[in-house]
Amino acid sequence: MTDYPVDMTVKPDVEAFFDEATNTISYIVSDPSSDACAIVDSVMDIDYAAGRITYDHADALIARIKEKGCKLEWIIETHVHADHLSAAPYIQEKLGGKIGVGSKILVVQDTFGKIFNEGTEFQRDGSQFDKLFEDGDTYTIGNMKAFAMYTPGHTPACMVHVIGDAAFVGDTLFMPDGGSARADFPGGDAGTLYDSIQKVLALPDDMRLFMCHDYAPGGREIQWETTVGEEKSNNIHVGQGKTREEFIKFRTERDAQLDMPKLIIPSLQVNMRAGEVPTDKDGNPMLKVPVNGL
Repeated sequence: MTDYPVDMTVKPDVEAFFDEATNTISYIVSDPSSDACAIVDSVMDIDYAAGRITYDHADALIARIKEKGCKLEWIIETHVHADHLSAAPYIQEKLGGKIGVGSKILVVQDTFGKIFNEGTEFQRDGSQFDKLFEDGDTYTIGNMKAFAMYTPGHTPACMVHVIGDAAFVGDTLFMPDGGSARADFPGGDAGTLYDSIQKVLALPDDMRLFMCHDYAPGGREIQWETTVGEEKSNNIHVGQGKTREEFIKFRTERDAQLDMPKLIIPSLQVNMRAGEVPTDKDGNPMLKVPVNGL
């Protein structure tokens, strides 16, 4: 293990909210010793064909936090998602809290700013977010200390957020029977992803791991919680001591067969802006579709 400040005696309350349209799991993470909480990986609803955005999923998170009487301190993005839109600014407007993402958001903004032909008005300095996390940065949620672990490979800006005995892994890992996420997006790399997964698997075996996505392989029920020990033993892509070379070969071959996520075009434009929908010159919400750009 590294010098990350792991404290398994802290046991946050974790509530999961599954979004069926995108197979995303959002979380409310609460401090049992105070009224503080955080949200991890929120979802903004979109009917892409109709060009319509709504907030049912985010409203459910907001309603639950109000019901619990909690104070929202953080709205965490584990990475710039390519398969769902973040509701971070909508939630922040309703409840407050700081929006945080990994510092390598600058790489993502530069890469996709070019792909989407964004003008000079699009700031590529991460200023849309309240906090840019570096590897090992700590922060607090009430009396709980959390830290961010840099885990690139799926994207350049992926972070795992560890809060006591709970780690929110984004797309760095899936449930053991789901394996791992793709590594073929711009800035992704299968070997780097393998190395990042090893960092996660070096956490204590009893560490609870919470997934950002689940696709119910084999038709089982949706699941989102496992442990480091279970992943080390049973993960179909990296468990049982599978080598880096084996992983790179499998991941590269598998990624070549995958279609692009259905919501990648709106998701990237919105999420690299911390959840804000871009606008045209007249201030109207507007998305672009780059042709042959991805």
